[in-house]
Amino acid sequence: MYKKLFIIAGEPSGDFHAANLIKAILSKNQNIRFLGMGGELMKAAGAVLYYNIGRISVIGFSEVINKLALYKKIAVDLASKLIYEKPDAVILVDYPGFNIPFAKLAKKINIPVIYYISPQVWAWDQGRIEILKSVVDKMLVFFKFEKTLYEKHSMNVSFVGHPLVETVKTSMSKENALKHFGLNPQGKIIALLPGSRKTEVAKVLPIMLKTCCRLRSVNGDTQFILIKSPIISDSIYEKILKKSNLKINIISQKRHDAVSCADFALVASGTATLETAMLKVPMALVYKVSFITWLIARLLIRIPYIGLVNIVAGEKIVPEFIQFGARPKKIAGECLKILQSPAVLSEMRNKLSGLKSSLGPEGASSNAANEVLKFLN
Repeated sequence: MYKKLFIIAGEPSGDFHAANLIKAILSKNQNIRFLGMGGELMKAAGAVLYYNIGRISVIGFSEVINKLALYKKIAVDLASKLIYEKPDAVILVDYPGFNIPFAKLAKKINIPVIYYISPQVWAWDQGRIEILKSVVDKMLVFFKFEKTLYEKHSMNVSFVGHPLVETVKTSMSKENALKHFGLNPQGKIIALLPGSRKTEVAKVLPIMLKTCCRLRSVNGDTQFILIKSPIISDSIYEKILKKSNLKINIISQKRHDAVSCADFALVASGTATLETAMLKVPMALVYKVSFITWLIARLLIRIPYIGLVNIVAGEKIVPEFIQFGARPKKIAGECLKILQSPAVLSEMRNKLSGLKSSLGPEGASSNAANEVLKFLN
């Protein structure tokens, strides 16, 4: 007889990691059925989705507020389906604003809760750990420091490693990649990674483009590649790019090969900073949200950095240009200083290279799958 797992991911990165987890579990035990909320990757992996996140994923406090009614409707509907289906366990993937209340509901009706990808309690309010402890039966984390933190609170936690260790791979040599993307190896190459959500791209990409115009004015041979998110419509990018006269090579396939060609990258906050770090590409973090979101975040964030690269390293490896500090003139000036200094570039690459070892060995999705199956037994 098959088992049922209710799985919820509310963002593109969660959809990606949840899909890999589903595939890993099914490779070990095909008698499991997955139900819940996620994106196209989870659907392709075999999950039956009640809601597809492609149209509802947003970031930021004010952006979420605008969709509160929709989120409430989804939560109520998923709760009724949870009660009806009575799954063997719930797997919650990041997305704490939605998933922590859902964990409380699952706990009330005696359905075990597995949390995959810890909420960033270390960045916000560690008081939430006690809440998590009361509703989560098993925590699976990506970072060693998270395991240490949860163990201090006597939680059942396992460090499974970071999935990026196995997924961030290049498929061709740099020489072949340059030819594939039509890039000139003699000129500087700047990669733009403006995020995976429409709201991010709308805020961050214009700043990146203005920064690139300044870089191009100093060095006319500079080439620019834009790494497109597969879940964002081409029209979103086209509308923003029309306002710039820059020649941009837009890339939607073989993104890791493309980024590996770059001498430098401008990256929005999030998992993309770790991906870029693992490819040993020097970078600057550029990020902007709505004023209300920024104001609330400023009051709540308890750590000195927002970039995962700097957080994991415990030091400022790459510069961060956030909100009012995300000014094209300032960003371009700092980028030029780095690009024009071989010693600074070398030091940044060395530190980025050392970061990979802290993310654990390959096999994170498989490790997580083993923990889930062990829990179910």
